[in-house]
Amino acid sequence: MKLTIALFLISIACFAQEDKKVLAVINTLFDGMKKSDSAMVHSVFHPQAKMYSIQIDAKTGQPVMRSSEAKNFIVAIGTPHKEVFNELIWSPKIEIDGNLAQAWVPYAFYRDKTFSHCGVDAFQLFKDASGNWKIFHLSDTRQKEGCKIPAEVSDKMK
Repeated sequence: MKLTIALFLISIACFAQEDKKVLAVINTLFDGMKKSDSAMVHSVFHPQAKMYSIQIDAKTGQPVMRSSEAKNFIVAIGTPHKEVFNELIWSPKIEIDGNLAQAWVPYAFYRDKTFSHCGVDAFQLFKDASGNWKIFHLSDTRQKEGCKIPAEVSDKMK
């Protein structure tokens, strides 16, 4: 019985470690965005990564999905711009099975200290042969209204 409990506790600790590694990749992405550091952002993406945004088209009022290559996003981050891109996240939900992880992460995006939009980032990550997690798929929703941003998150932008 003690051995069973010990193995159970060890497995929980291992899963918690992997969760932290996945979250570290996500945080590196957002730190790189904030610093306009394309090399930092590039480091977390798999070379074949794809990105999708789902939102309501402002002109038609209809839902649309737009796709892009992660490499275009990386170039945009490294291209000089006046504003600081600051994406704040909370309550990440991470699930892992072997070399596949997914994370569901609510966010609020700010340009400097000005609110731009909110939504959810849905990440899928692959753990490569070196044991590094890489984002291979990132989808997000985007909206300007109906955002439920926790006070402790929005207070960071004041």
